[in-house]
Amino acid sequence: MSGRGRLALCAYLATVMAACSMLPLVAPASWLLQAAFLLAILTGVGALARRVPLARPLTVLAQAVVALLLLTLVFARHQALGGVLPGPDALVQLNSLLQQGATDVGQYAIPAPATSGIRLMMVGGVLVIGLAVDALAVTFRSAAPAGLPLLALYSVAAGLSSGGASWLWFVLAATGYLLLLLAEGRDRLSQWGRVFGGSARAPGRAQQSVFEHSAPLAPVRTGRRIGALALGIALVIPAMLPALDSGLLGNAGTGGDGDGTGGTISAVNPLVSLQNSLNQPEDREVMRYNTNAQDTKEMYLRIVALDEFDGASWKSSERHIKDVPDPLPRPDGLSPSVVTTDVQTSISAAGWYAQSWLPMPFPATQVNIKGDWRFEPVGRTLVGDRKQTTRGAQYTVSSLLVRPTAAQLAQAAAPSAALVKEYTRVPDSLPSVVSATARQVTNGAANNYERAVKLQDWFSTSGGFSYNTHVQSGSGTEAIANFLKEKEGFCVHFSFSMAAMARTLGIPARVAVGFTPGTPRPDGTMSVGLRDAHAWPELYFEGVGWTRFEPTPTRGTAPDYTRQQTPVDSPSSPAEPSKRASAEPSAAPSASDSCPPGDRRLGDCGPSAAAGVAGPTDSGPSAPALIGTVLGVAALLVLPLLPLLWRRRVRARRLGSGGRTPADAVARTLAAWQEITDTAWDHGIPPDESQTPRKAAARVVALGRLDGPAAESVHRAASAVEQVLYAPEPRPAAGLVDDVARVAAGLHAAAGRKQAWRAILAPRSAVRVIWSLSLRWERTRAAATGRTRDLANRLRPRPRKTPPPESAPVR
Repeated sequence: MSGRGRLALCAYLATVMAACSMLPLVAPASWLLQAAFLLAILTGVGALARRVPLARPLTVLAQAVVALLLLTLVFARHQALGGVLPGPDALVQLNSLLQQGATDVGQYAIPAPATSGIRLMMVGGVLVIGLAVDALAVTFRSAAPAGLPLLALYSVAAGLSSGGASWLWFVLAATGYLLLLLAEGRDRLSQWGRVFGGSARAPGRAQQSVFEHSAPLAPVRTGRRIGALALGIALVIPAMLPALDSGLLGNAGTGGDGDGTGGTISAVNPLVSLQNSLNQPEDREVMRYNTNAQDTKEMYLRIVALDEFDGASWKSSERHIKDVPDPLPRPDGLSPSVVTTDVQTSISAAGWYAQSWLPMPFPATQVNIKGDWRFEPVGRTLVGDRKQTTRGAQYTVSSLLVRPTAAQLAQAAAPSAALVKEYTRVPDSLPSVVSATARQVTNGAANNYERAVKLQDWFSTSGGFSYNTHVQSGSGTEAIANFLKEKEGFCVHFSFSMAAMARTLGIPARVAVGFTPGTPRPDGTMSVGLRDAHAWPELYFEGVGWTRFEPTPTRGTAPDYTRQQTPVDSPSSPAEPSKRASAEPSAAPSASDSCPPGDRRLGDCGPSAAAGVAGPTDSGPSAPALIGTVLGVAALLVLPLLPLLWRRRVRARRLGSGGRTPADAVARTLAAWQEITDTAWDHGIPPDESQTPRKAAARVVALGRLDGPAAESVHRAASAVEQVLYAPEPRPAAGLVDDVARVAAGLHAAAGRKQAWRAILAPRSAVRVIWSLSLRWERTRAAATGRTRDLANRLRPRPRKTPPPESAPVR
């Protein structure tokens, strides 16, 4: 077999082995056999094109055309011309299947059924990756960059498999890549011929050719050793890494040991799962609940508490669990003198939402639920036993709304020494800047309550932090230090950092993970979606117990006891139960102002000049050609996304926390209104600067077909703008960030599919960039013209002044 033939075979095997990592995603696995067969045809076409030979770009183009023909033959042959040629009807059918596949992916749990749409996505994805690997490794003779598409394929599988990406799939993908690298090394070596063996001949032995050898050559031995070492690392490292699971917000987590009488629960780190939930393109409904609470702003649905900080992450300690008592024991540290209100809540979880921790208001006093559930008394959480999950669960929870006063928190007695020792422990690796910053922020505070409030206010208002769910994740000590420096992150960073800083000040602290109260519905129920996933710190005060704080800007609500005005000091009577509407979650995902799914396309990798027939010493494209190709492909991928990226950046800047002066608050209100105006423009409602905010709001509601909370949010934002513009004493309204999100979600839901995608990928408001650049250009040109005119005036020779002629004497 020739060198290129061996490379092509190894590229094919590497792609198929990497595609095996996607087996846990879809059942049955017959799609992989289909993809492998079609990829074999595609590889053969590439081998024939290179043997002709065709120029490299033409080879890639021929393979791409064949891939389209194969997909048409398999998935749209009834609409194709002659059963093969992709005419307009066939392209429409393929597009319809892709859209259906995207919908199916969002609706089905893993493993998803192999519907026609999902099968097209899987098979088509393998063909695209296989084409990229073959083009890079074989056509362009550069196997190392071919690892990027293979890594992308494995990463997608690992990110979606929710625990199914075991070490076996990693080993298969890594082995395929190593085979490809070894094949390329052997091919390069064979192009130069054999080298001297270097061994001495025995006396009397016949003269050997200098190209013969009796032992493996040094370069070959070195390549084998490197390959064996890399393969060994690929085998050992996955066994040392923690298993990929869905954490607390996805599929089932780690529950009890299943003996029915006791056991333990293992530590869980929800960081990756929580960030993925916040960045989901569709805000799928997780649960729906009905409560008699007068105000739902305190109805945080708590899942678990993370009370152990080992320097790498926050996680829940390994705890003993027991049968669920009825009622639950009184919360630790809660004094009868603190005002509490009994709250009754009925919760219904979605049929797709399956994890082993039960979301409940905190602190719960009684839980009525069917199934195998156990109680963990330290964190006051319920965990599923014998693989019990929340899938479709319906349950009722009695809980307490704890309403301490600021004086009660400020005068709290010192907690027990055992509690302080356990919940103020920080790792030795914690950078000194964390404790130093905590002392600096809380300077002048008289007690732990004042220190906690100063920490919360510094993060949420005065510290200049901004909320961004797309920053690099991290929960270790270095991540906290980087967060304090960069001042940009999401709820995990804020809660983890505040809890760590509180511990350095001697305040017992832990982190709670769960959901914010959600969004009210017209039928009186509350809807909680994936994007309501949240993390917040809990600090312990003797006499009150574990107390919630809210350091994350633009998320949730700060508790009343952290504000200047304190709640009343007498218990309120329980509210009358609200109208018992159906709490069943909707089956379909709710519409949202979805962030774009980040479609990635692979472009041709060919150099600008076609190459001739590869000679025996051809070592692939030159470095400038390869760099130019990579830059060209990167430009093709990035340029179409520039409007989208600019729009996201502008939205983040407008909705960031910013400063805290009255002028800054007015600017934030106007920026939120500008964001609503541009979002409406992106959905086909151009702005009209001649109208007042109130009339502009009515126009957006009418043209955008908004109703319910979205329409109310538009009018509320318009009223806030009029207030800050025309009132004698401007008082900016709160909650404008949530209003902007609701308006965007309403416009996205009311728009058609094409209009919604255009609003995301090609926002009309991006034309502001062109206007800004044009204005800057005009100013620059005017300034340059003025400077040129001044310079010309200075350099122009001035006429010399001559004295007037002397008058002739009069005769």
